Amino acid sequence: MARTSSAKKAQRVALRRRVFNARRKKAMKDAVKNVSRLVAAKDGKAAEAALPALYKALDKAAKNGTIKKNTAARMKSRITKRTQALSA
Repeated sequence: MARTSSAKKAQRVALRRRVFNARRKKAMKDAVKNVSRLVAAKDGKAAEAALPALYKALDKAAKNGTIKKNTAARMKSRITKRTQALSA
């Protein structure tokens, strides 16, 4: 248990950040699942339409530090490659 006032504040901040991170992570995972589901169903048009929402979720998570910048770039690259393969 935190003793000093600064440690107590740090604990409150950590709890608040945890909520924000969980929310961003959930949005990111939902977007990835949505596009992956569309790719698996071979629905190229809908998958392409869902990409901007995925990019937004990944970029927000990376900007905040929930995930690393290169992790977001890697995820975007891989899912885009799978989406492009449908239309080709």
